[in-house]
Amino acid sequence: MILAVETATLATSVALLRGEELVAEWTHVDRTPHSERLLPAIDALLQGAGVTIGQVDAFAVSAGPGSFTGLRIGIATVKGLAFGSERPVAAVSTLAALALGGADGAAPVAALLDARRGEVYAAVFGPNGARLAADAVLTPDALAGRLAPGTRVVVGEGAGPAAAALARRLGAGVCLLGPSSGLARAHAVGVLGARILAHGEGVAAALVAPRYVRRAEAEVRRTGERFEPKAL
Repeated sequence: MILAVETATLATSVALLRGEELVAEWTHVDRTPHSERLLPAIDALLQGAGVTIGQVDAFAVSAGPGSFTGLRIGIATVKGLAFGSERPVAAVSTLAALALGGADGAAPVAALLDARRGEVYAAVFGPNGARLAADAVLTPDALAGRLAPGTRVVVGEGAGPAAAALARRLGAGVCLLGPSSGLARAHAVGVLGARILAHGEGVAAALVAPRYVRRAEAEVRRTGERFEPKAL
C-alpha cells in the first residue's frame, strides 16, 4: 500500500495505490496554500478508503522540479508521516510523472513546467518510458533541438508560451498535450514510486530532499552557480 503526494505545482494531489493499482485519488487546483489542505486531504483520502496511516507500507513523493515552497511542503509532510518507522520513500521526478500522463507507448514524450525567465524545466522519455534526457532548464529553442519528430509534449503548469514557441518552430513535428495531460497528479507519482520501490530503490524518509534543478536566487548569489550538480 503506497501513499503518493504531489505538491510541485498549484495542484494538491494525493493518491493511495496497491502496487500500481489506484485505490483512491484526490486532486484539487487553486491558490490555497498546500500547507492548509494537504494533511486534511490525506486524512479524507485514507478515511474514505478505510485505511489507516499505519497500514501504509511506503510513500511516494514528487521531488521536483517545481515550486520551491510546494516541494518542501510535500516532502516535509511525507517525512512527518514516515517518522519513527522504517517505511521507505520513493522520490519521483515531477517531470517523469507528467510524462507518464501523456505517454501512448508509441512516441517519445517530453514534459514541461514553467521555470520563468523564458525557460522551462524539461525532460525527455522514450516510448517505453526510459529516460532520454535528464531534468534540465532550457529555452524553447534549446529544447526544440532535442526533440525527435513526432514527440508528444506534455505542457505542464505555466509552460504555454514555451509550447507555443515550440509549435512555431517545429510545426507538425510536435504534438502538444494539455491541459488535462499536463496536470500534476499523485496517481502518476504513485505508479512511478511503485516501480522505484519494486527495484529496491526506496530510501529512508530522512534522506529525501527536493530536486530544484535550478538554485534559488539566494543560492545563486552565495555559490555563483545557477544549477544543482545532479538531476533525478
